[in-house]
Amino acid sequence: MGKLTRWFWIRHAPAIDPEGRLYGQRDVDCDCGDSPAFASLARAVPNNAVWLATPLRRTLKTAAAIKAAGCAGPEPIVEPLFLEQNFGEWQGQIRSEVTKYRLWIAAPEATPPGGESFNTVMARVRVGIEHWTRELRGRDIVAVAHGGTIRSALGVALGLTPEVALAFSCENLSLTLIEHFEEPARSHDWRVAAVNRLPR
Repeated sequence: MGKLTRWFWIRHAPAIDPEGRLYGQRDVDCDCGDSPAFASLARAVPNNAVWLATPLRRTLKTAAAIKAAGCAGPEPIVEPLFLEQNFGEWQGQIRSEVTKYRLWIAAPEATPPGGESFNTVMARVRVGIEHWTRELRGRDIVAVAHGGTIRSALGVALGLTPEVALAFSCENLSLTLIEHFEEPARSHDWRVAAVNRLPR
């Protein structure tokens, strides 16, 4: 029997963003006040997992809130490869006022001024997933990250194009479970067990 590596992807708590700004890689705070949601997530993830988070406060605070709600685990390893997309000059602007944003968001090859394309995001997320799947083979991994990161992870697991990966919905505090099988006889190494599952 081969090794099974399970990735428990969690999108961070809602950003505190009353003006509707495009925050991307900006280090904005988040609202961790939904105690029942964090208790639900604490029950949903394993106690013996390795934790990963991005350098941004909203993922680190979300990870801390899940553990405080009753899930034992070490401090997260900070992984910059799992950062949200860099929207360049658009970061910090009010989303509805960025006139090109609506057209651009469905075009994964397009690059915002001074930022990066979704194609680039998916490529760097792939590097991170492949690295940690090798390093932590057979372990459970809780990765607290961002919507673009988790869509990329689904795309990597299912062999999707970036255009198709962008079609996934990924709500704040949702759980996506992706499993990697190390079995020579298998034609595909990944299985998606849950997508965008909201706390109950």
